[in-house]
Amino acid sequence: MANKKILTIGFSLADDQAESCEFDSEASLLDWDIILFKPDINDYLYRRESTFEGKPCLSDDQSFKLRAQSEHWRREIKAAIEHGKLVLVFLSELTPLSIATGKKEYSGTGRNQKVTRIVAGYDNYQSIPLGLKPIISKGKEIKLSAKNSDCISSYWYEFSSVSSYKVIVGGEVTPCLLTKHGDKVVGTIATSKNSNGALLCLPDIDFYPASFFVGEEDEANEGGWTPEAKQFAARMIKAIISIDKSLRSSSELTPEPDWAKDTKYRLSQEKLASQKLLKIEQDLEVIQAEKEAVIDEVKDLGRLRNLLFEKGKPLEFAILDALKIIGFEVSQFDNGESEFDAVFESKEGRLIGEAEGKDNKAINIDKLRQLAMNVHEDLERDEVCEPAKPVLFGNPYRLQSIDDRPEPFTTKCISAASSSSTALVFTPDLFLIAKYLKDKHDAKYAAKCRKAILTSIGKVVFPEVPKEVVAGSEQPKSDEA
Repeated sequence: MANKKILTIGFSLADDQAESCEFDSEASLLDWDIILFKPDINDYLYRRESTFEGKPCLSDDQSFKLRAQSEHWRREIKAAIEHGKLVLVFLSELTPLSIATGKKEYSGTGRNQKVTRIVAGYDNYQSIPLGLKPIISKGKEIKLSAKNSDCISSYWYEFSSVSSYKVIVGGEVTPCLLTKHGDKVVGTIATSKNSNGALLCLPDIDFYPASFFVGEEDEANEGGWTPEAKQFAARMIKAIISIDKSLRSSSELTPEPDWAKDTKYRLSQEKLASQKLLKIEQDLEVIQAEKEAVIDEVKDLGRLRNLLFEKGKPLEFAILDALKIIGFEVSQFDNGESEFDAVFESKEGRLIGEAEGKDNKAINIDKLRQLAMNVHEDLERDEVCEPAKPVLFGNPYRLQSIDDRPEPFTTKCISAASSSSTALVFTPDLFLIAKYLKDKHDAKYAAKCRKAILTSIGKVVFPEVPKEVVAGSEQPKSDEA
């Protein structure tokens, strides 16, 4: 028998037969024979915006991403089972949190206006297409149920000692594992009526104990898998392939032959249901197209945040977007001999810019040389009569939080900028004014920002964002209120 294609989601195994992907992956599960899934959304908790009723509360953007990702896995897991795949879910800790609903309530007016963001409860189990109704409860005393556990008996003999339950499962489910006392459900099995596929939910396992990784005593291999990790992975793969084989032998379905698909054998209600399904599919296509258009719009709008952390072309494009918002006519110039990151102008004047992003350093004088050459080459063009104002856009220490970053430009860079009348723009500063102007049309403020760039020598200090736009507050509120 050919090797089974195995995918792990949310964790990895130390075996080449098992490939892995993160929870945020968009992978299709139809490419795999066996899928091991762990609903781990801790990365979202690290990116939480605030707390609400003691639970992490996600921003609008992260709320959308989590809901969309959970729906993706629900869809993919269900499709995989219907196509005869085995999906094994490790029931990790329940992670309750609050997500935005997209609805807001407004009270008050003007500077006293208050915005209340409507949120709803959510958790990591929303990604599993089964009504598990998990309740937080932890323990290790587990037994096989009297029924429905034959297929996992050898697996349980092998891995019961390293398994522990993090939740008790409610709802109408078929148990395969129970607590030793009280017979509470901690493992379930659901088989498809239309294929050989199955969804198996089992107690959690720690796939990353310290003994699985090479320590600092072996500097050359530090962080790599140990022989113990590889042995564990081999045993795990052998056990789940055995589960798959056992399930298939007990519920082998004969594929429907082509002649049996003839319309004369179809039930009237089946025909009506098929027509209803076709209509739903058509509606879904329209909704999906609308969803993709909104996703593209969100990505385009969010591209401005590249000013905070990007480098290279993504940073250059974000700078061009910001300059347009401020009121400049912008372009990039490349005639095969000369290439400029940004050429921008307004009624106040004409400028040439260069962009530089640094991972963990301040912006130095390197780009100033290139910028001076660009101004000179630009002036050599027949249609240009006066030298353009040079502007260096810098995003130093780009991987650090804005508040934690040191001075963005080196002393030598600031000194050289003064002698060449160059303006130095810290791109996170540019983001703040572009964000304000994107949200509120303010021609007077935009003109002040353009003037600040045109007249500055050295680091540009933009005029303060008008206070009234930050008046009021936005607080979360449950959608059940």
